[in-house]
Amino acid sequence: MLYLIIKAGLSGIIVAAVSEIARRYPGWGGLVASLPLTSLLAMLWLWRDTNDPERVAELSMGAFWFVLPSLPLFLVLPMLIRSGVGFWVSLAIVVMGTLALYALWFWAAPRLGIKL
Repeated sequence: MLYLIIKAGLSGIIVAAVSEIARRYPGWGGLVASLPLTSLLAMLWLWRDTNDPERVAELSMGAFWFVLPSLPLFLVLPMLIRSGVGFWVSLAIVVMGTLALYALWFWAAPRLGIKL
């Protein structure tokens, strides 16, 4: 149980740090947010839990392939906000759009020979 609390605490600290950095310096916050910290932590925890290099490799490839359908979120959200759409509505639109792209990716990837 302590191990789970440590993992959750460390992950939460990273999210809090990103939001604090972004509050003061939005560009730097974007840089830190774009770092694959969550993925690296997940790989570290998975390696510690399993010592299975193949599972870590599969996690890494899965993270890579799922970055693609999430990228439009980062372009569309600022466009919506800057065009006068409210924050919460903009956020809802991009979340729904991202979920739709994930669903499309789950359908398309195997047809393209990509194992997810």
